[in-house]
Amino acid sequence: MIDLRSDTFTQPTPAMRDAMMAAPLGDDVYGEDPTVNELEAHVSQLLGKAAAVYVASGTQSNLCGILAHCQRGDEYLVGQTAHAYRYEAGGAAVLGSIQPQPIEVQPDGTLDLADIDRYVKRKPNMDHFAHSKLLCLENTNDGRVLPPGYVAEAQALARSHGLKVHLDGARLWNAAVATGVEPAAIADGFDTVSVCLSKGLGAPVGSVLVGSEDLIEEARRWRKMLGGAMRQAGVIAAAGLHAVKHHVDRLADDHTNAQKLAAGLADVRGVTVEASATNMAFVSLDDADPQAVCEALEAQNVKVSPGSPIRLVCHLGVAHDDIDRVISSFRTVLG
Repeated sequence: MIDLRSDTFTQPTPAMRDAMMAAPLGDDVYGEDPTVNELEAHVSQLLGKAAAVYVASGTQSNLCGILAHCQRGDEYLVGQTAHAYRYEAGGAAVLGSIQPQPIEVQPDGTLDLADIDRYVKRKPNMDHFAHSKLLCLENTNDGRVLPPGYVAEAQALARSHGLKVHLDGARLWNAAVATGVEPAAIADGFDTVSVCLSKGLGAPVGSVLVGSEDLIEEARRWRKMLGGAMRQAGVIAAAGLHAVKHHVDRLADDHTNAQKLAAGLADVRGVTVEASATNMAFVSLDDADPQAVCEALEAQNVKVSPGSPIRLVCHLGVAHDDIDRVISSFRTVLG
């Protein structure tokens, strides 16, 4: 089965399983798990930040970051389709009483600077509203890499209003590989950055939040309050450490596969390729019902999620030769 639903549908490699089995362990709640400590130190160094905390998921990482920045009655500005707003179950609002201010996402994945400026609520006569404290950006956004010049401008605008800046960098590693720059350059200028180990890199679980020592100390307290403090967590942290050390450069293979997939599907009757960026391709169906097509593709041993457009995600579990099988399956189903 070729699974293109997400880059979370990966299995640990044999070397990763060996690393998990051999990991030295301790009680991370006491700060004594050497493997967790090594992972946090390694990722914070890669991203150019002072400290890091290992958490169970990207959702928990973003939430701990937002909670570390904001108080009850504050707000964070975020993209309308951003993961930290749309796909995290309203955690900041429900658990932190922090109001999101969604902003329309532009076709290139950016938030219009004029919109950000317009939605900030910090003036003395704004007591009718939640006070803006944080701007959240996402890189990559649906596979699209945010332009570095735009990021710097958005950060400067946020600073001019006294806002902190958080990056949902679940796929920051893809952005770094696609642009050929160091991960620290992508993270530069952000107060906190969340990175996933289970998307693209192939670890079975986990994310890391990085930032200043004070912010990470606050985030670590929120992790405890949210039930995310784990004991001998090194057994899973070892998988993430192996992934960061060995699976970043190979993301280029996923990008190549996504480009090959988009080019091949462009020649399939009834398919329109909407976009292709880093490890993702997006296609729409001219006439066919997406649900019916997805069911027919699964009978061909290809799994995709129905949508408009359909998102196809390449990852560690998808080989170069698998792309030909996927294209052939689309051609057979759409006949």
